[in-house]
Amino acid sequence: MFPAASRLGSALIVLTLLLLVQSTSLAQPSQVQPPDPAITKPGQEPVPAPEPSEKAMSYYRSGNILWVIGTLWGLAVPALFLFTGWSARIRDVARRIGRGWFLTVGLYFVILSVILFVLDFPLSFYAGFVREHAYGLSNQTFGKWLADSFKELLVGLILGFLTIWIPYWLLKKSPQRWWLYTSMALIPLIFLLILVAPVFIDPLFNDFGPMKDKALEASILDLADRAGIDGARVYEVDKSVDTTKVNAYVTGFLGTKRIVLWDTIIEKLEPEELLFVMGHEMGHYVLGHVVSTVLFLSVMAVGLLYAAHRLSAFLIDRFKNRFGFSQLGDVASLPLLMLLIGVLSFAADPLILAYSRYHERDADQFGIEITRDNRAAATGFIKLQEENLSNPRPGLLYKIWRASHPPIGERIDFCNAYRPWATGDPLVYEKYFRK
Repeated sequence: MFPAASRLGSALIVLTLLLLVQSTSLAQPSQVQPPDPAITKPGQEPVPAPEPSEKAMSYYRSGNILWVIGTLWGLAVPALFLFTGWSARIRDVARRIGRGWFLTVGLYFVILSVILFVLDFPLSFYAGFVREHAYGLSNQTFGKWLADSFKELLVGLILGFLTIWIPYWLLKKSPQRWWLYTSMALIPLIFLLILVAPVFIDPLFNDFGPMKDKALEASILDLADRAGIDGARVYEVDKSVDTTKVNAYVTGFLGTKRIVLWDTIIEKLEPEELLFVMGHEMGHYVLGHVVSTVLFLSVMAVGLLYAAHRLSAFLIDRFKNRFGFSQLGDVASLPLLMLLIGVLSFAADPLILAYSRYHERDADQFGIEITRDNRAAATGFIKLQEENLSNPRPGLLYKIWRASHPPIGERIDFCNAYRPWATGDPLVYEKYFRK
């Protein structure tokens, strides 16, 4: 194995042991101060985050192990294709079939993706089907899981076939600056995907329809109007066919923006709790988190691709006979890029996840300010914790390397404590609210 990947593997093993040690102690109860009668209205008293069940902690611990295995597997497989020369052989097959450069690049991607799908299948089956059923989090039949897996593969093949030529064309035209131009090209591609995914991709996996509860729909649209979101439609997704987990989100861009609720969250949360959740999701939209995240990740991509560019030159020079290619512009280099970006992304994950948690905290604040219902926000998070088998107060290493959202315990504490209107302090996001 590539030495850097081996060292990373050792680090990951140590990391998972630390994660498991931290997870053996159940989360501490919320440190909630007694409510001040002068600023707390009846019915708005703080509620503590409950301790997680043993089932939730088992799910948390097994998830840590699965994350480490998946991370190591994601590095080992491309390394295998590189050092055995299999990648070069796949390129030769693609070249014989496709003849022209464009078809060679596209066919190579398709062949490699299908092989990776087959190799990943046992782990994907365990993580996405067996484990979720074992913890009572899935309603999905094997037939639907398999059909969805093939749909995901097909969508990935189509999108990859249509776009994989871009970095390799840039490598041909500008071998020294391709990493910069590729990062710039990512921006319009991501926005295009955000635009079309709600209309053409998401409905491939679940049925999207109008909300059955028209009174709740009217309340959500009223909240959207207060948040300054015009022209959005509300969709209810038949997600209970797949899972018992709960979720909701605001998605789309320009004319495709929509408010989406899983039927599971409608069933399990009270209307007031749902309105806070929707206020949170609307906060992401109103505060421009999608745009800023795309730009942030594009900047990160510049650094990651530049580092991959520099490291790849050294590795190709040293191992070109084993790899079967002598330049990065050869499509057989794709596993090398996958390996290097995997290692570099692991190192960058703490920064990327911290940025995501920052946005989630802002959205929580937006949701509380627009609803002013602290108790509903806190009890909503408690139900999310229970339904999704979450650990409300995971260890620090978990938070740094795995958590894209603040721990639910911290979010509940924030919901209990944040009420500026009670003390006459200004609201941070009131300028976005319509009267």
